[in-house]
Amino acid sequence: MKELERDLGLPSVLAISIGAMIGSGIFILPALALEIAGTAVILAYALAGLLVVPAALSKSEMATAMPEAGGTYIYIERGMGPLLGTIAGIGTWFSLSFKGALALVGGVPYLLLLFDLPLKPVALGLAALLILINVVGAKQTGRLQVAIVIVMLAALGWFAAGSAPSVQSANYANFFDAGVGGLLAATGLVFVSYAGVTKVASVAEEVENPGRNIPFGILGSLVFTTVLYVAIVTILVGVTDSRSVAGSLTPVAVAAESTLGQFGVIVVILAAILALISTANAGILSSSRYPFAMSRDSLAPPTLSAVSDRFGTPVPSITLTGVVLLILIAFVPILDIAKLASAFQILVFGLINLAVIAFREGSTEYDPEFTSPLYPWIQVFGAITGLLLLTQMGTVALVGAVVIAVGSIGWYVIYVRPRVSREGAATDAVRRRVRRDVLTETKSVMDDTPREVLVAFTKNLDETRERSLVAIAADLVRSDDGRVVVVRFEEVPDQTPLTEDVTVRSSSDISYETRIESLSTELAVDIEADEIVSHDTKHAVVNFADNRGVDTIVAEHEPLRLRSRLFGDPIDWVVRHAPCDVLLVDNLGYDQPEHVALSGDGGPHPPQAVNVAEAIAVANEGYISLWYPADRKSTEQYKRTIDDYQSELSEILSVPVRVESIRADGGQPSIPDVVVRRGTDERLRGVLFDDYPVFPSPGCITITVYPHKSRRPGFARRLFEHFTF
Repeated sequence: MKELERDLGLPSVLAISIGAMIGSGIFILPALALEIAGTAVILAYALAGLLVVPAALSKSEMATAMPEAGGTYIYIERGMGPLLGTIAGIGTWFSLSFKGALALVGGVPYLLLLFDLPLKPVALGLAALLILINVVGAKQTGRLQVAIVIVMLAALGWFAAGSAPSVQSANYANFFDAGVGGLLAATGLVFVSYAGVTKVASVAEEVENPGRNIPFGILGSLVFTTVLYVAIVTILVGVTDSRSVAGSLTPVAVAAESTLGQFGVIVVILAAILALISTANAGILSSSRYPFAMSRDSLAPPTLSAVSDRFGTPVPSITLTGVVLLILIAFVPILDIAKLASAFQILVFGLINLAVIAFREGSTEYDPEFTSPLYPWIQVFGAITGLLLLTQMGTVALVGAVVIAVGSIGWYVIYVRPRVSREGAATDAVRRRVRRDVLTETKSVMDDTPREVLVAFTKNLDETRERSLVAIAADLVRSDDGRVVVVRFEEVPDQTPLTEDVTVRSSSDISYETRIESLSTELAVDIEADEIVSHDTKHAVVNFADNRGVDTIVAEHEPLRLRSRLFGDPIDWVVRHAPCDVLLVDNLGYDQPEHVALSGDGGPHPPQAVNVAEAIAVANEGYISLWYPADRKSTEQYKRTIDDYQSELSEILSVPVRVESIRADGGQPSIPDVVVRRGTDERLRGVLFDDYPVFPSPGCITITVYPHKSRRPGFARRLFEHFTF
């Protein structure tokens, strides 16, 4: 394959980044931000530059780890996975589209200072011309871009030098009148001024010595541009009456007229038009590449990656971007355009910070030449401050960001998920963290064997089924010389008073007690039999367990159905209110089981279920087989994580362990004696995370383990397990 020559040195990198930033941030936004923050707009520019630093460091690190042609979307998609990649791709596309629209809507007023023309039609005409240029493939040469940057910097430098002596200190009075809220809102508004700081990462493959030049170029251009912004805005505020500039469509021209006269205005107009048309063209060029790249990654329809045979350009992608641009110019006010452009950029920069954490914590090969200092705190700071800025920017920006995020998620669920099976480094990082936590909990639980188990008979059972439940309980406590308490709960109607008459033991009761206590010798465990009469069995079971302080309740019950979870039944109530773990048994007979299957849904096995399975296997000198679905679509990272988990779990267990892949169509290689599995907890959460077997009925006794609520993983952990395993 042909290689790209690395011929971009540090000066070129600086020029690319500076050129990508200077534009609307100087010529348009100061007047809009001045209306929000007053003279504190100066501090808003400085604060925005500071808050961009985390994303600049993160992008620098990822660009040196993956110095290849691409952009923000590529890094986020690879780091955070297709879901957040979809959000980032759509968000960046909208951000650049809004930035292009802002440049045209904000640049045309400077042109109208020379010619008496209608604003919207001229902006729409220029947009259509730029879209056509991008379609036919006319190239904006590097020399032209450098020339534009030189003209801009020269004009701004001349404006600053000529206007500085006219600065009036009185213009800075009442600096904080807008308060912290106004300052943060203005900071969020001008945030888009720094959006181009990381643009050089898209040509990282062409940068010589990327480990040095990319971070130096990005951070150097950020420092230079921040100082330039603050200096120009300070002078702009100092030489004008804030009331004459606030809300103006041509703030720099207004300032130049008051200090440099008509010639100064013409120079500023020339620089502004060049800068903003260049920014708009670059916005169309850059934003149209995002649908193109997403299409190649199957995140968007394949037609968007089609390249015209005639022009050699992605015409569908450019056309779609152009339509969005024209709609924005025609119907969206300039202030809303600016807010939405900044909001989407803040959202994307937050994802950039999270992507670095994903790459570092995941198992994906990741070896950057430059590493961000203060990791991960600088990334966490960037993500949190970005979220804070979003909340301060007003309803339009916040709703816009939420709509894009929700819409992107909807697009992912409907279109992307059925077509894409890959995952990002973040998924693997979270999965490995969950695996480590579960193994730690498993070790802790296995050191805590039950001392006393309650076997609750809540309905009439034959002797074989009685013995099965007692034998299970005996196996759980035998290794620790524990006790089994077997209680038959009898429920009488509410109309029947609980008097001494109902407590008189019948011959059947005596036979039951004798039968149960005789199992003590057979099972080599201390067993106690009892009977309780009540009006409400479920409360009686829970009260007895609580008063007695038992560690586990064993009862017979079929797996809970959806209706039971939503509307409740007696055993469901016991599961949710018991002061201890509950084991519900689908009782098909239990007689010295040797093969104990630990059934899973593809994720880590619950520690309590592992503990029960091992206790049964140890008591019967048997072995454990770990069941996993064989027909699940999985990535290589997932397989490695599961293999590591199975190996570490096997080392923890004191019995032989086998791993078996089970097919949902009933193709299990062997029929076990007992299956132990996780039980869902709480009604609605059980519906959301339905863990009932992905395998068919095993044809043997099944023990469903419901840990006490203090042992259950939190909602966030279950959410992570559900989406990463």
